[in-house]
Amino acid sequence: MTAAIIDTSTANIASVRYALERLGAAYTLARTPAQAEACDRLILPGVGAAGPAMAALRANGWATALKQEARPLLGVCLGMQLLFDWSEESQCELLGLIPGRVERLDPGRAGPWPHMGWNTLSGFADTEPLLAGVEEGARVYFVHGFFVRPSPATIARTEYGEAVTAMARAGGVAGCQFHPERSGPVGARILKNFLESAP
Repeated sequence: MTAAIIDTSTANIASVRYALERLGAAYTLARTPAQAEACDRLILPGVGAAGPAMAALRANGWATALKQEARPLLGVCLGMQLLFDWSEESQCELLGLIPGRVERLDPGRAGPWPHMGWNTLSGFADTEPLLAGVEEGARVYFVHGFFVRPSPATIARTEYGEAVTAMARAGGVAGCQFHPERSGPVGARILKNFLESAP
């Protein structure tokens, strides 16, 4: 099983690579779809803003290729947000693989903006393979200022001033708003589940 890490040049690729190495997982860094042809899974990491990330995905052919993709895909942080329809952050269209809009997070009294730190997962979807072996209330690491409201695609949520989609899925396309690669044993389990779950 080999995972392709999609390189948008807007992500901290190193932490994802190290997490896969800790799991003993084979991976390749793919700037273009052609470089990922031999891979079984796709991971779309992201740090920064939606606009530059989408520009990179369009320039390298990923924006078109991902809409036709049948292999399992996992978006991480900004990478999860890119899976949705539209972003308020850059006022731009996204990949449209999961229904929903990305909005600016309003934490209110919950804490500062952006949301940065450990928070709990709750509201698990029944029999969700990505969450096998993960307990309700498990803590994972978030860094984000924009979010997606819970919807039928939400498979786990968290709370930071308001309800936040922590994980989402539509068919073989899934995403984590948090950073599983920086979330200790819980994040490692989610990545392992992604790599090993049936397509």
